[in-house]
Amino acid sequence: QLKLVNPSQYRFEHLVTQMKWRLQEGRGEAVYQIGVEDNGLLVGLSEEEMRASLKTLRRMAEKVGADITVLREREVDYDSDVPRKITEVLVRKVPDNQQFLDLRVAVLGNVDSGKSTLLGVLTQGELDNGRGRARLNLFRHLHEIQSGRTSSISFEILGFNSKGEVVNYSDSRTAEEICESSSKMITFIDLAGHHKYLKTTIFGLTSYCPDFAMLVVSANTGIAGTTREHLGLAMALKVPFFIVISKVDLCSKATVERTVKQLERILKQPGCNKLPLPVNSDDDAVTAAQQFAQSPNITPIFTLSSVSGENLDLLKVFLNILPPLTNSKEQEELMQQLTEFQVDEIYTVPEVGTVVGGTLSSGICREGENLVVGPTDDGKFLRLKVCSIQRNRSACRVLRAGQAATLALGPFDRSLLRKGMVMVSPEMNPTICSVFEAEIVLLFHATTFRKGFQVTVHVGNVRQTAIVEKIHGKDKLRTGEKAVVCFRFIKHPEYLKIGAKLLFREGVTKGIGHVTDLQAITTKENSLEESLAPGQLSF
Repeated sequence: QLKLVNPSQYRFEHLVTQMKWRLQEGRGEAVYQIGVEDNGLLVGLSEEEMRASLKTLRRMAEKVGADITVLREREVDYDSDVPRKITEVLVRKVPDNQQFLDLRVAVLGNVDSGKSTLLGVLTQGELDNGRGRARLNLFRHLHEIQSGRTSSISFEILGFNSKGEVVNYSDSRTAEEICESSSKMITFIDLAGHHKYLKTTIFGLTSYCPDFAMLVVSANTGIAGTTREHLGLAMALKVPFFIVISKVDLCSKATVERTVKQLERILKQPGCNKLPLPVNSDDDAVTAAQQFAQSPNITPIFTLSSVSGENLDLLKVFLNILPPLTNSKEQEELMQQLTEFQVDEIYTVPEVGTVVGGTLSSGICREGENLVVGPTDDGKFLRLKVCSIQRNRSACRVLRAGQAATLALGPFDRSLLRKGMVMVSPEMNPTICSVFEAEIVLLFHATTFRKGFQVTVHVGNVRQTAIVEKIHGKDKLRTGEKAVVCFRFIKHPEYLKIGAKLLFREGVTKGIGHVTDLQAITTKENSLEESLAPGQLSF
């Protein structure tokens, strides 16, 4: 917008409608640049015009129920004696019907690079003591506390309210309170850095569908251990990532610069082809957030410390402005499809019964809905009922596509469920298969990859060992070669979709690709279990 000085009533209404539309398009967020012409010419406004324009913008925001925050001001050289400025303003709508913006950020990096500590500092709001106090609240198992190593996937939440202020556990808030007072939520998926937990890390990246990944590199050790591997995983799954160099309080400026240069060199290699963007000021953080969402080639690099708190605010500014990858139109299209929920975790909760955690990949799921879950070992789908839904530890009536949640299934027998199943609406008639074809690229293999080779295949939330049945057009594959390969699951059939991204590994062997063809198993009426086993719900 160029300027919004004293608009007429009609023009004001028009601007409000436009703002509503922009907020809807950006799922509750929009950035206004004031003092810029429609063709992108930086004209700038005088002090008085800017004040009046911001006042109008505030009135517009009040009318649609949003808040505004000034992100940054810049002076421009324009042929005039009066100093002229342009201002960027973030407009964020207070969420109606609990639909806060939810972004999922996977946290990657080598063991001991400070991933859990950084999350502890961001979500608890107090700095670390240098000996790992901040991360204690994130661990889920006793052995993690004893060894200081994350071995499971934990979720942490960080909220931002409509004014752009951080909402975390610092004022002894509970998770429900954070959800209630935030209009934007960042869910961090804390993954394991140690090599022996690699399968858990891959599962976290493929099944929880993160929007972004944060690669944490320790300033004093540089790129070591699993860092390159995690970087490769994020690239293979096409997850846009940004880099955080932690522990800068431990080393000299020269060491930090050496780590930054090392990272820049790797990012510019032909395999990565990324453009590093070091973030050293608030202005950089705003630019980084906007550029990062528009072009996937840009990789912002932050240097910070979880102990001294240095540059921690820049990361918060960046996360606050970071826009979602999908716009509202794409989400609505997904919501109109049939319900499909990926099962990633299974728990038994006292007095609630069986609870499954996962992501709704399409459709809408409501409390009390009847769905079918499968495939079981013999390829059947079982009926069940969703008793209640929780999102970020607070109750929720309706779940929309792309959101992660836990669903309570009441007295359903837990032993019938496993990770990798899907819950779908009964009319979907899901296709299941044991044999499928995929176009793959072999990233690394010690010898040759041939028929009869066994690998662990990850497709979305499915993780199972498969045997190579046939390599089309070739006898064997070597590192870096491409081919269409036919795989067969060794245990039970799975629900797959054509076009799904695929990762496979076995020891040092690694490969990526996508599913190209399925050999669907069809049985009568797609084998919906009619005979009810004991412990199942009857309808």
